[in-house]
Amino acid sequence: MEKKKIIYDGGEILVTISKNRLSKRLRLSVDSNGEVRVTMPKWLPEKMAEDFILSKTEWIIERLEKFQEQDISPTSKLTTKDYLKNKENIRKFIKERVDELNRFYCFKIGAISIRNQKTRWGSCSGKGNLNFNYKIFFLPKEFSDYIIVHEICHIKEMNHSINFWNLVGTSIPDYRRIRRELKRYKI
Repeated sequence: MEKKKIIYDGGEILVTISKNRLSKRLRLSVDSNGEVRVTMPKWLPEKMAEDFILSKTEWIIERLEKFQEQDISPTSKLTTKDYLKNKENIRKFIKERVDELNRFYCFKIGAISIRNQKTRWGSCSGKGNLNFNYKIFFLPKEFSDYIIVHEICHIKEMNHSINFWNLVGTSIPDYRRIRRELKRYKI
């Protein structure tokens, strides 16, 4: 794997190039963190990879700009320090919101855990235990409430069927909009 600067008329792009003996073609990707990657067959001359990247500069720039616009999330810059520093306030906040929001459903809730998860806002076990990402504490209230209600509803419906969404919709009628907007926030 090597990093290479590709110069084009509008500037330069830093690209990670990796050669893979199993690759049959060039593959280009732009990660949400702004990293541009090219995977190429081992036998292909590097000049062809560079030409390929140059032919895709407009697409690369569009992707990079799109990811920059999307990063409105106050949660994307949080660290383990933030988690440890706020752990008790977060626990109290989530417990209070679960109790309040569950008054509508009256489901039997098991343990409530707060975690520093990398990929999920929350989860529910078959025993009714609820797990929440500590970062929901830093989200706008409508998003944290949606996540909490979503997990509470999994106590009754352990799937994403129409019955599940109807259950969520009984207390959060605009859950579709909230769910769509929540995707802009990074875990």
